[in-house]
Amino acid sequence: MTTETTTETHPPPAAPARPFGRALCAMVTPFTEAGALDLDGAQRLADRLVSRGCDGLVLSGTTGESPTTTDAEKAALVTAVREAVGDRAALVAGVGTADTRHTVELARAAEQAGADGLLVVAPYYSRPPQDALEAHFREIADACGLPLMLYDIPGRTGTRIEPGTLVRLAGHPRVVAVKDCSYDLLGTQKVLSRTGLAYYAGCDEQVLALYAIGAAGCVSTVANVAPEAFRAVLDAFDAGDVREAARLQRRTIALTELMMASDLPGTVTAKALLNALGLPAGPVRAPLRPADAGTTARLLAAHGDLTADAAPLPA
Repeated sequence: MTTETTTETHPPPAAPARPFGRALCAMVTPFTEAGALDLDGAQRLADRLVSRGCDGLVLSGTTGESPTTTDAEKAALVTAVREAVGDRAALVAGVGTADTRHTVELARAAEQAGADGLLVVAPYYSRPPQDALEAHFREIADACGLPLMLYDIPGRTGTRIEPGTLVRLAGHPRVVAVKDCSYDLLGTQKVLSRTGLAYYAGCDEQVLALYAIGAAGCVSTVANVAPEAFRAVLDAFDAGDVREAARLQRRTIALTELMMASDLPGTVTAKALLNALGLPAGPVRAPLRPADAGTTARLLAAHGDLTADAAPLPA
């Protein structure tokens, strides 16, 4: 009598709506050594990310140094990246500011430049109450024709987009998605259970956890340097191999911790690693400061461990 060992797989839940794809990268904004916008570098980096598994790019978000780029630079970046990737990837332009009127201006400019959607963060510093926050998002959604991804990151803005507010905003035809950095799994599930909003994990360590409960995908900063690694997690889960998806997620944690949970912002660590790998990035803009040599060496070691045996993506 012989027994056969089989790998047990389970069909994943029905795929949620994915208005901007599954595997999105929060792309850095490359600068020249003199600190100017490097559009050629942005095109080369964008092409590389899309060729290696990203089906969406978020431009001028937190990782893209939106607080220190001008309105003209933001629009030029969208135009250049659209030229580089064509229709191979969705482009979501970060337009959120602390000023509703300014955000509307940026939204209209991004639409004209060729963006497919808008990333709109909760207004920071002023900490508006929920009714004012809701009115802010509605005014932006009414002002242009692009779909919105609301960016819930209270650790940076000081203001949570409460689940009840998200449920109400889901009734607007152009509010379609959430980039979730709330660290509130219960709140996320409450919104998922009551709306059709597409959730994107904005914290790299939570990609599989949110995907498993019905998220549409991720917006990853670590994907700037390891796009295949996060695409592989999603692919394994979609194939029904939950154990393999968990293993692949755990493999990303060492690099994620160094990049996202150290004393340095992800923008700094992503650019340090991209520069060390000879890829387009350049300096960060003040008040950010570059990573030191020791930090960069540790990032390179963790990156090497993650990518050493990375499986090639299917055609």
